[in-house]
Amino acid sequence: MPNYGKKLVVKPGSKIRLKHFDPGYHGKHKSRKSALPEFQENVQKMDELQYLLYAENKHSLLIVLQGLDAAGKDGTVRHVFTGMNPEGCICANFKQPTKEELAHDFLWRVHPHVPAKGSVVIFNRSHYEDVLVARVHGLVPEKVWSKRYDQINDFEKLIATENNTTILKFFLHISKEEQLARFEKRLDDPNRQWKISDSDYKERNYWDDYTKAFEDVLNKTSTEHAPWFIIPSNHKWFRDLAVSQIILQQMQDMDMEFPKPTVNLAEIRREYHQAVDEEKSDRRKKS
Repeated sequence: MPNYGKKLVVKPGSKIRLKHFDPGYHGKHKSRKSALPEFQENVQKMDELQYLLYAENKHSLLIVLQGLDAAGKDGTVRHVFTGMNPEGCICANFKQPTKEELAHDFLWRVHPHVPAKGSVVIFNRSHYEDVLVARVHGLVPEKVWSKRYDQINDFEKLIATENNTTILKFFLHISKEEQLARFEKRLDDPNRQWKISDSDYKERNYWDDYTKAFEDVLNKTSTEHAPWFIIPSNHKWFRDLAVSQIILQQMQDMDMEFPKPTVNLAEIRREYHQAVDEEKSDRRKKS
Protein backbone atom coordinates (compact mmCIF):
# COMPACT_ATOMS: atom_id res chain seq x y z
CA MET A 1 0.00 0.00 0.00
CA PRO A 2 1.49 3.40 -0.95
CA ASN A 3 2.34 5.64 1.98
CA TYR A 4 0.76 8.92 0.90
CA GLY A 5 1.97 10.69 4.02
CA LYS A 6 5.58 10.22 2.94
CA LYS A 7 4.93 10.74 -0.77
CA LEU A 8 2.86 13.91 -0.51
CA VAL A 9 4.41 15.74 2.45
CA VAL A 10 6.25 19.01 1.89
CA LYS A 11 9.52 18.53 3.74
CA PRO A 12 10.59 21.48 5.89
CA GLY A 13 12.95 23.75 3.99
CA SER A 14 11.75 22.57 0.59
CA LYS A 15 11.59 24.80 -2.46
CA ILE A 16 8.69 23.20 -4.30
CA ARG A 17 7.01 24.34 -7.50
CA LEU A 18 3.42 23.24 -7.98
CA LYS A 19 3.98 22.65 -11.70
CA HIS A 20 6.03 19.61 -10.69
CA PHE A 21 3.05 17.99 -8.94
CA ASP A 22 0.42 16.22 -11.06
CA PRO A 23 -3.09 17.09 -9.78
CA GLY A 24 -4.39 14.06 -11.68
CA TYR A 25 -2.25 11.53 -9.77
CA HIS A 26 -4.34 8.67 -8.36
CA GLY A 27 -1.89 6.15 -6.92
CA LYS A 28 -2.44 2.46 -7.54
CA HIS A 29 -6.20 2.78 -7.95
CA LYS A 30 -7.85 3.44 -11.29
CA SER A 31 -11.34 4.30 -10.11
CA ARG A 32 -13.51 5.27 -7.15
CA LYS A 33 -14.86 1.71 -7.05
CA SER A 34 -11.37 0.31 -6.67
CA ALA A 35 -10.43 2.76 -3.90
CA LEU A 36 -13.72 2.61 -2.00
CA PRO A 37 -13.04 -0.39 0.31
CA GLU A 38 -9.74 1.10 1.46
CA PHE A 39 -11.32 4.51 2.00
CA GLN A 40 -14.24 3.06 3.97
CA GLU A 41 -11.84 1.12 6.20
CA ASN A 42 -9.89 4.34 6.87
CA VAL A 43 -13.06 6.21 7.82
CA GLN A 44 -14.18 3.43 10.17
CA LYS A 45 -10.82 3.33 11.93
CA MET A 46 -10.77 7.13 12.20
CA ASP A 47 -14.15 6.96 13.93
CA GLU A 48 -12.82 4.42 16.43
CA LEU A 49 -9.71 6.49 17.11
CA GLN A 50 -11.72 9.68 17.53
CA TYR A 51 -13.70 7.94 20.29
CA LEU A 52 -10.39 7.01 21.92
CA LEU A 53 -9.06 10.56 21.47
CA TYR A 54 -12.18 11.93 23.16
CA ALA A 55 -12.00 9.43 26.03
CA GLU A 56 -8.28 9.83 26.73
CA ASN A 57 -8.52 13.64 26.60
CA LYS A 58 -4.77 14.16 26.23
CA HIS A 59 -4.37 14.88 22.52
CA SER A 60 -6.14 17.06 19.97
CA LEU A 61 -6.16 17.19 16.19
CA LEU A 62 -6.30 20.24 13.91
CA ILE A 63 -6.96 19.75 10.19
CA VAL A 64 -6.34 22.69 7.84
CA LEU A 65 -7.87 22.61 4.36
CA GLN A 66 -6.78 25.11 1.72
CA GLY A 67 -7.16 25.24 -2.03
CA LEU A 68 -8.40 27.34 -4.90
CA ASP A 69 -12.13 27.68 -5.60
CA ALA A 70 -13.77 24.31 -6.36
CA ALA A 71 -10.75 22.38 -5.07
CA GLY A 72 -13.03 20.29 -2.86
CA LYS A 73 -12.71 21.63 0.67
CA ASP A 74 -16.40 21.14 1.45
CA GLY A 75 -16.41 17.72 -0.17
CA THR A 76 -13.42 16.62 1.88
CA VAL A 77 -15.17 17.63 5.09
CA ARG A 78 -18.38 15.86 4.06
CA HIS A 79 -16.78 12.58 2.98
CA VAL A 80 -13.65 12.10 5.10
CA PHE A 81 -15.15 13.12 8.43
CA THR A 82 -18.55 11.57 7.91
CA GLY A 83 -17.98 8.92 10.59
CA MET A 84 -16.78 11.20 13.36
CA ASN A 85 -19.01 12.02 16.33
CA PRO A 86 -20.08 15.69 16.19
CA GLU A 87 -19.68 15.84 19.98
CA GLY A 88 -15.92 15.82 19.51
CA CYS A 89 -15.47 17.11 15.96
CA ILE A 90 -16.38 20.55 14.61
CA CYS A 91 -15.66 22.50 11.44
CA ALA A 92 -14.73 26.19 11.50
CA ASN A 93 -14.94 28.39 8.41
CA PHE A 94 -12.92 31.56 7.97
CA LYS A 95 -14.25 33.84 5.28
CA GLN A 96 -14.05 37.60 4.84
CA PRO A 97 -13.07 39.15 8.20
CA THR A 98 -15.64 41.22 10.06
CA LYS A 99 -15.01 44.82 11.10
CA GLU A 100 -14.28 43.66 14.65
CA GLU A 101 -11.82 41.00 13.45
CA LEU A 102 -9.98 43.52 11.30
CA ALA A 103 -9.49 45.69 14.37
CA HIS A 104 -7.30 42.94 15.90
CA ASP A 105 -4.22 41.03 14.79
CA PHE A 106 -4.95 38.52 12.03
CA LEU A 107 -4.71 35.50 14.34
CA TRP A 108 -7.18 36.90 16.88
CA ARG A 109 -10.20 35.36 15.18
CA VAL A 110 -8.52 31.98 14.76
CA HIS A 111 -7.18 31.17 18.21
CA PRO A 112 -10.57 30.62 19.92
CA HIS A 113 -11.34 27.84 17.44
CA VAL A 114 -8.25 25.66 17.90
CA PRO A 115 -9.10 22.24 19.36
CA ALA A 116 -9.25 21.54 23.07
CA LYS A 117 -7.81 18.29 24.35
CA GLY A 118 -9.91 15.36 23.22
CA SER A 119 -11.33 17.09 20.16
CA VAL A 120 -10.90 17.37 16.40
CA VAL A 121 -11.28 20.70 14.59
CA ILE A 122 -11.31 21.23 10.83
CA PHE A 123 -10.40 24.63 9.42
CA ASN A 124 -12.19 25.01 6.08
CA ARG A 125 -10.02 27.89 4.93
CA SER A 126 -7.93 29.26 7.74
CA HIS A 127 -5.41 31.80 8.99
CA TYR A 128 -3.57 31.18 5.70
CA GLU A 129 -6.10 33.39 3.92
CA ASP A 130 -4.09 36.28 5.38
CA VAL A 131 -1.04 35.33 3.29
CA LEU A 132 -3.09 34.29 0.26
CA VAL A 133 -6.08 36.54 -0.47
CA ALA A 134 -4.56 39.43 1.48
CA ARG A 135 -1.39 39.13 -0.60
CA VAL A 136 -2.92 38.53 -4.03
CA HIS A 137 -5.40 41.38 -3.72
CA GLY A 138 -3.07 43.78 -1.92
CA LEU A 139 -5.28 44.05 1.17
CA VAL A 140 -2.17 44.73 3.22
CA PRO A 141 1.31 45.82 2.10
CA GLU A 142 4.08 43.29 1.52
CA LYS A 143 5.94 44.43 4.63
CA VAL A 144 2.91 43.23 6.62
CA TRP A 145 2.03 39.91 4.97
CA SER A 146 5.68 38.89 4.55
CA LYS A 147 6.08 38.80 8.35
CA ARG A 148 3.08 36.58 8.80
CA TYR A 149 4.81 33.35 7.80
CA ASP A 150 7.00 33.43 10.92
CA GLN A 151 4.03 34.53 13.03
CA ILE A 152 2.01 31.59 11.75
CA ASN A 153 4.86 29.17 12.46
CA ASP A 154 5.12 30.48 16.02
CA PHE A 155 1.35 30.26 16.48
CA GLU A 156 1.23 26.66 15.28
CA LYS A 157 4.21 25.70 17.42
CA LEU A 158 2.43 27.13 20.45
CA ILE A 159 -0.66 25.02 19.74
CA ALA A 160 1.36 21.88 19.09
CA THR A 161 3.57 22.14 22.18
CA GLU A 162 1.24 23.69 24.74
CA ASN A 163 -1.88 21.67 23.95
CA ASN A 164 -0.44 18.46 22.49
CA THR A 165 -2.14 19.20 19.16
CA THR A 166 -1.32 17.29 16.00
CA ILE A 167 -1.59 19.72 13.08
CA LEU A 168 -2.09 18.42 9.54
CA LYS A 169 -2.42 20.86 6.64
CA PHE A 170 -3.73 19.82 3.24
CA PHE A 171 -3.41 21.80 0.02
CA LEU A 172 -6.02 20.43 -2.38
CA HIS A 173 -4.30 20.68 -5.75
CA ILE A 174 -6.45 20.87 -8.89
CA SER A 175 -5.69 21.97 -12.43
CA LYS A 176 -7.13 25.08 -14.03
CA GLU A 177 -9.00 22.87 -16.50
CA GLU A 178 -10.52 20.79 -13.70
CA GLN A 179 -11.67 23.93 -11.91
CA LEU A 180 -13.48 25.10 -15.04
CA ALA A 181 -15.10 21.68 -15.46
CA ARG A 182 -16.41 21.89 -11.90
CA PHE A 183 -17.73 25.39 -12.52
CA GLU A 184 -19.64 23.95 -15.49
CA LYS A 185 -21.19 21.25 -13.29
CA ARG A 186 -22.32 23.93 -10.86
CA LEU A 187 -24.07 25.76 -13.67
CA ASP A 188 -25.80 22.62 -14.93
CA ASP A 189 -26.76 21.09 -11.57
CA PRO A 190 -29.54 22.89 -9.64
CA ASN A 191 -28.29 21.24 -6.45
CA ARG A 192 -24.91 22.93 -6.84
CA GLN A 193 -25.93 26.32 -8.16
CA TRP A 194 -26.01 27.76 -4.65
CA LYS A 195 -22.20 27.48 -4.64
CA ILE A 196 -21.79 29.87 -7.58
CA SER A 197 -20.14 33.16 -6.64
CA ASP A 198 -19.72 36.42 -8.52
CA SER A 199 -16.00 36.14 -7.86
CA ASP A 200 -15.50 32.65 -9.38
CA TYR A 201 -14.29 33.81 -12.78
CA LYS A 202 -12.67 37.02 -11.53
CA GLU A 203 -10.46 34.95 -9.21
CA ARG A 204 -9.39 32.71 -12.13
CA ASN A 205 -7.61 35.75 -13.55
CA TYR A 206 -5.30 35.59 -10.53
CA TRP A 207 -4.44 31.89 -10.98
CA ASP A 208 -0.71 32.47 -11.39
CA ASP A 209 -0.62 34.91 -8.46
CA TYR A 210 -2.38 32.42 -6.21
CA THR A 211 -0.04 29.66 -7.38
CA LYS A 212 2.99 31.71 -6.32
CA ALA A 213 1.34 32.62 -3.03
CA PHE A 214 0.55 28.96 -2.30
CA GLU A 215 4.09 27.93 -3.17
CA ASP A 216 5.47 30.42 -0.65
CA VAL A 217 3.02 29.15 1.98
CA LEU A 218 4.06 25.55 1.39
CA ASN A 219 7.78 26.36 1.39
CA LYS A 220 7.79 28.73 4.36
CA THR A 221 5.29 27.10 6.74
CA SER A 222 5.66 23.33 6.37
CA THR A 223 7.34 22.34 9.63
CA GLU A 224 7.95 19.19 11.65
CA HIS A 225 5.16 20.17 14.06
CA ALA A 226 2.72 21.32 11.34
CA PRO A 227 3.45 19.75 7.94
CA TRP A 228 1.77 20.54 4.64
CA PHE A 229 0.65 17.80 2.26
CA ILE A 230 0.01 18.48 -1.44
CA ILE A 231 -3.06 16.38 -2.27
CA PRO A 232 -3.71 15.69 -5.99
CA SER A 233 -7.42 16.50 -6.18
CA ASN A 234 -8.57 16.26 -9.79
CA HIS A 235 -10.00 12.87 -8.75
CA LYS A 236 -12.21 13.51 -5.76
CA TRP A 237 -12.11 9.88 -4.67
CA PHE A 238 -8.31 9.90 -4.56
CA ARG A 239 -8.32 13.18 -2.62
CA ASP A 240 -10.53 11.56 0.02
CA LEU A 241 -8.45 8.38 0.10
CA ALA A 242 -5.14 10.20 0.53
CA VAL A 243 -6.40 12.61 3.19
CA SER A 244 -8.07 9.81 5.18
CA GLN A 245 -4.96 7.63 5.07
CA ILE A 246 -2.69 10.44 6.28
CA ILE A 247 -5.03 11.38 9.12
CA LEU A 248 -5.46 7.76 10.15
CA GLN A 249 -1.69 7.17 10.27
CA GLN A 250 -1.18 10.27 12.41
CA MET A 251 -3.95 9.28 14.82
CA GLN A 252 -2.47 5.81 15.15
CA ASP A 253 0.91 7.37 15.94
CA MET A 254 -0.62 9.19 18.92
CA ASP A 255 -0.40 5.84 20.77
CA MET A 256 -3.54 6.57 22.77
CA GLU A 257 -5.02 4.48 25.58
CA PHE A 258 -8.38 4.44 27.29
CA PRO A 259 -8.14 6.05 30.73
CA LYS A 260 -8.32 3.89 33.84
CA PRO A 261 -11.67 3.91 35.64
CA THR A 262 -11.95 6.49 38.41
CA VAL A 263 -14.29 4.36 40.54
CA ASN A 264 -13.96 1.17 42.57
CA LEU A 265 -15.12 -1.39 40.02
CA ALA A 266 -15.60 -4.11 42.63
CA GLU A 267 -17.94 -1.87 44.61
CA ILE A 268 -19.81 -0.78 41.45
CA ARG A 269 -20.15 -4.43 40.40
CA ARG A 270 -21.57 -5.28 43.81
CA GLU A 271 -24.10 -2.46 43.52
CA TYR A 272 -25.03 -3.63 40.04
CA HIS A 273 -25.75 -7.19 41.16
CA GLN A 274 -27.70 -5.86 44.12
CA ALA A 275 -29.81 -3.77 41.75
CA VAL A 276 -30.38 -6.81 39.51
CA ASP A 277 -31.51 -8.90 42.49
CA GLU A 278 -33.87 -6.17 43.64
CA GLU A 279 -35.34 -5.88 40.13
CA LYS A 280 -35.96 -9.64 39.99
CA SER A 281 -37.56 -9.53 43.42
CA ASP A 282 -39.89 -6.71 42.40
CA ARG A 283 -40.98 -8.60 39.28
CA ARG A 284 -41.78 -11.74 41.32
CA LYS A 285 -43.91 -9.70 43.73
CA LYS A 286 -45.88 -8.20 40.85
CA SER A 287 -46.47 -11.54 39.10
